[in-house]
Amino acid sequence: MKIYTSFDAPSLRRSVENGTLEQRKAVLDILEEVRKTGDDALYHFTKQFDGVALTTLTVSEKEMTEAYEKIDSSLVEIMRQAARNIREYHEKQKKTGWMMTRTDGTILGQKVTPLDSVGVYVPGGTAAYPSSVLMTVVPAVVAGVERIVMVSPPQKDGTINPSVLVAAKEAGVTEIYKVGGAQAVAALAYGTRTIAPVDKIVGPGNIYVALAKREVFGIVDIDMIAGPSEIVVLADETAKPHEVAADLLSQAEHDPRSSCCLVTTSKSLAEAVQREVELQLRTLPREQIARASIEDYGAIYVTDSLDAAIEVVNALAPEHLEMIIEKAQETLAKIKHAGAIFVGRYSSEPVGDYFAGTNHVLPTNGTARFSSPLNLDDYQKKSSVILYSEEAFKQNANKIAAFARLEGLEAHARAIESRFKEEI
Repeated sequence: MKIYTSFDAPSLRRSVENGTLEQRKAVLDILEEVRKTGDDALYHFTKQFDGVALTTLTVSEKEMTEAYEKIDSSLVEIMRQAARNIREYHEKQKKTGWMMTRTDGTILGQKVTPLDSVGVYVPGGTAAYPSSVLMTVVPAVVAGVERIVMVSPPQKDGTINPSVLVAAKEAGVTEIYKVGGAQAVAALAYGTRTIAPVDKIVGPGNIYVALAKREVFGIVDIDMIAGPSEIVVLADETAKPHEVAADLLSQAEHDPRSSCCLVTTSKSLAEAVQREVELQLRTLPREQIARASIEDYGAIYVTDSLDAAIEVVNALAPEHLEMIIEKAQETLAKIKHAGAIFVGRYSSEPVGDYFAGTNHVLPTNGTARFSSPLNLDDYQKKSSVILYSEEAFKQNANKIAAFARLEGLEAHARAIESRFKEEI
């Protein structure tokens, strides 16, 4: 990792995932084929892209039972504990509707309603992410979503990873289908004979999944277009170099385009972390991935004051921010932009990834400037309620009609005047 003494090095933000022309065209072709031929397209693309000739898309009860047999009971219990923590945290986010009554008898309010259905995309391939299943499904259950559909590409044997299936069952998924990629997104958006459409699609995926989600937005809602993971550690001389290095590498091993930055007021810590990162890289099973991340998107920024360091952090607006500094809690108020903030030495980033209860689906690539972590609001919608009183109508009808005519909308004005035309 290179050390910089001024904030003019390449920033944390990477190019937006727009894909190549070929990738975008491929996604559009897949979406159209699924829209036209439904299940036939899903079977075809699963054979083409995953190398699996399926006879059914639906995960059976037998497959669910076998999944539990393949996962150690102690790991199932860990998932249950994590799910309880996630549920407890998201219960605090619950909102109810409200009503207010004005002196003229008018009642205004807001009605909060859960979405009817949500589709959860879970990546497959060489990695399995049961934690992401819990993070996307448990809040939906808490919000009151009745139909939760999970899609995930099959493994070479035609099954879904057992840990993912167990997590889905524990979290509360109601339907599971063996399909991935842009074709899965298309099925969730348009519907097929087997998979009924949903109202919203959440969950991470590769570039084809991201492009497909972008294309179907408007037909359905989506959570976000998430990019590669990122972490910023804000540290001073009290931090331990080997711990900081380990935390940086915890995100570097995700993806060659993951970004890992240390922002510190201590030159000696910067140099020690630089050495530690190299030492720890040599023993990582995913060294090649982590090394590419560190070399291309890793940086250490040394500032002359804590305030200057905080300015760098806020400019980066990271997905994950660790604060390993003296008086971290007191400094928290100065942090404006970060997806998740981990305060203190024992709040290592994986604590949030797996167990604390906060959501690990977070805004990336600087979008924490205006976006929030996945939360209960993502699974609910709000309706305005207007019960206008006769008294208020008579008092304000001529004003409303005048406003409508200001905009050249005569029919709007007449709709008002048609009710109490003689009295106005």
